[in-house]
Amino acid sequence: VKVAHVRLCHSRMMYVRAYPRETQEMVFDAHDRAFAFFGGSCTRGIYDNMKTAVETVFVGKERQYNRRFQQMCSHFLVEPVACTPASGWEKGQVENQVNLVRERFFTPRLRFKSYDELNGWLLDKCISYARAHKHVDQTERTIWEVFEEEKAHLVGYPGKFDGFHAIQASIGKTCLVRFDNNKYSVLSTAVGRPAEIHAYADRIVIRQNGVEIGQHERCFGRGETIYNPWHYVPVLTRKPGALRNGAPFLDWVLPASMEHVRRKLKSMHDGDRQMVSILECVGIDGLPTVEAACQEALDQGVFSAAVIINILARKRDPQPAAILSIPDALHLTHEPSADCARYDSLRRAS
Repeated sequence: VKVAHVRLCHSRMMYVRAYPRETQEMVFDAHDRAFAFFGGSCTRGIYDNMKTAVETVFVGKERQYNRRFQQMCSHFLVEPVACTPASGWEKGQVENQVNLVRERFFTPRLRFKSYDELNGWLLDKCISYARAHKHVDQTERTIWEVFEEEKAHLVGYPGKFDGFHAIQASIGKTCLVRFDNNKYSVLSTAVGRPAEIHAYADRIVIRQNGVEIGQHERCFGRGETIYNPWHYVPVLTRKPGALRNGAPFLDWVLPASMEHVRRKLKSMHDGDRQMVSILECVGIDGLPTVEAACQEALDQGVFSAAVIINILARKRDPQPAAILSIPDALHLTHEPSADCARYDSLRRAS
């Protein structure tokens, strides 16, 4: 577990958040969450010479920061200042905070079901510590009281920074891209063309020509494949049998009414193909509408694809046009009479 530490030097208010790794996108996420919690950012930030921020260390304080880190600093209007290598006293407040958090928060060893649960607990601990402890210089006030006063002097929070790490990727025939020893699915229509993976701290977004073709919760294991079954629905038109035992569909949980229809159709010889026809309607009408149509068909005691598609078509068609009233000025004085016998005069005598 890696722990990000952010601290306001004046009030001594701290923000702590745990991550599975110490990558650039997680550094961005820590900044964003910290500044959102503080309600703003400082005009100057003191940093260690971490590789996620610094590309080259020159003499003195001069540094070559990487492009994405500079973009983040520009977004939050923070001027980065690097410490001298092997000079921990230059950032003594953070060094002391690391020891404090390790001793007070992480001793004895903690156990949580997820990072979200751990980070929620850490945030509560940061707030409770600030409320309970006196400020070092202003001993008559707590850290929280000084922080409340300092918030008015921070640079306003400009909104979330789009903090991702981008890499190029190729899409295989199985509609999968590889990232960090795992595979993620994308839309089947994107196969055969290059894509760009945007890795965030908690999710993976795959784009192609600026258009999103896949998004997944980030996996930190190894050798795992993460599917979105909806990415493969167009493929089912050619191979409907894959709906029964294809890897993307093995643990697919559909809405209750659609799952009920699916089980009903399994007993029919063309049930898979009918179910695929229903699934294709989701791209046109949306999942809630298709789910409602399936429920309506079940309420009527039927479950065939033709009936469900017909229900969707009726909902899709606009309402009949309103009948317009004819102004009095347009009414005929002598309405024509219907006399079909007059057409007999046009018939040729046989």
